[in-house]
Amino acid sequence: MRGAEAALSTRQIERLGAPLLVAWQITRDCDLACLHCCTESAPGKRLADELDVEESLRLADELIANEVPYVMLCGGEPLVVPHFLDLATRLGRAGVQLKIETNGQRLDARHIAQLATLPVRSVQVSLDGDTAGTYARQRPGASLEKAHAACRAVRAAGLPLEITFAPTRLNIHEAEAVIERARSLGAFRFNTGALMRIGTAARLWQRLQPSEEQYRRFRQMLERSARALANESLELCYTPFSMADGLRASVTEPPAMLLVLPNGWVKVAAALPQICADLRHDTLAQAWAHYRAAWRDPTVLAALERAIAEESRHADANRWQQPTPVH
Repeated sequence: MRGAEAALSTRQIERLGAPLLVAWQITRDCDLACLHCCTESAPGKRLADELDVEESLRLADELIANEVPYVMLCGGEPLVVPHFLDLATRLGRAGVQLKIETNGQRLDARHIAQLATLPVRSVQVSLDGDTAGTYARQRPGASLEKAHAACRAVRAAGLPLEITFAPTRLNIHEAEAVIERARSLGAFRFNTGALMRIGTAARLWQRLQPSEEQYRRFRQMLERSARALANESLELCYTPFSMADGLRASVTEPPAMLLVLPNGWVKVAAALPQICADLRHDTLAQAWAHYRAAWRDPTVLAALERAIAEESRHADANRWQQPTPVH
């Protein structure tokens, strides 16, 4: 076998019969219009062709049948979807591990009581500031008090809490305080990294992008905090730091995951516009085969190299291209 073929055969995705993770954006609708949103979600921005309840539950059944071990339900804001709990329950009761990404504004006692009966590995709440003013500037109309209350309720129910923080010029000065807040709330993980130049953030890039000096101090703070928390239960996750870093790693070892859009299309990678499958028409097995083939496709690999070299190209990531499976 030639060297390139041998290298491809050693990739994890070539050895797996199904993805290890499905990240499912179940809607573009949201109750907030955050300035940094990578999916361009906002109130009333539900896509006209989003999967309906029957199609969504059918896809959930296929994930179960293919023994996908881990599913992340996200959006938009997944809790605005009327059948969110039906999906989570269908998956969880079949033994699928769940991660729920939410802004926490709608996470009420009913949601938490039901999620507490399911195998939830993480409820991830976004805390993009530690003061009400900073938080609301980045998330207009949002209540930091509600987000904190949601975090406390998650932990009170015995569910694992994860915090995410998207750094911008508006909030990066409060990052260290948010880490301490995450620790005091009982979170097991704090996720951050460079701001993604996708979606709404790309349109507002000049307003939001931290300066090199701000990023330098931010990285120093993260390294200092990671050392200080070495014996604590809170893990700081900030690598890969940028999308380009993540894409470089993906060249040799593509993620063993499918990123599913609200209409059932499957993206090759978050930073690329390429769509490799359509789960309205493809089976999950077919979609997984198309995804693996995409990571061998010269056109996709060339787009990947351009995205690594030129961060500004990430702004095209939501200009989806029609599915073009590679066989």
